Amino acid sequence: MALSIEQKQKLVEEVSSEAKVALSAAAAEYRGLSVDQLTKLRSNAKDLNVYLKVVKNTLAKRAIKDTDFECMQNDLKGPLILAFSRDNPGSAAKLFNDFAKESEELKPVLIALNGELVDIDNLSKIAKLPTKDEAISMLMGVMKMPIEKLVRTVAAPHTKLVQTLFAYSNSKASN
Repeated sequence: MALSIEQKQKLVEEVSSEAKVALSAAAAEYRGLSVDQLTKLRSNAKDLNVYLKVVKNTLAKRAIKDTDFECMQNDLKGPLILAFSRDNPGSAAKLFNDFAKESEELKPVLIALNGELVDIDNLSKIAKLPTKDEAISMLMGVMKMPIEKLVRTVAAPHTKLVQTLFAYSNSKASN
């Protein structure tokens, strides 16, 4: 069923508003996916907080104009499904990467991050990007490490002294 002009405008506006706040975007060919597979893909997208939409390429080009994902315009060809990551930069890539392992019909073709197209061969690397909470936890671990090392270094002479005295007292007790 063809969309009316008002419906097309509303769709472009919806996709554009998502693109303006998204951290990354990805596009994949979905030709050959069954309804059940598309439903599962949409469910996975919801779990990852990824906006997922099938949009005609002409409408998608209008929607991503003047956003960070304008770099994708020239490569929007064929039946594509667009994914925009809302919370984590790697979510859209993770969605397509994980689903492509289950289904050969889904073929990721584009990834954009920070306003630049990324080589599709880097899909799995981008999919492994840590979430904000994971990144903070890794940073805190790195920041905590020198302090722990300092405490162990300062405590080492006392520990060695106690161990030496304990060994000396054990040797006197055994004699």
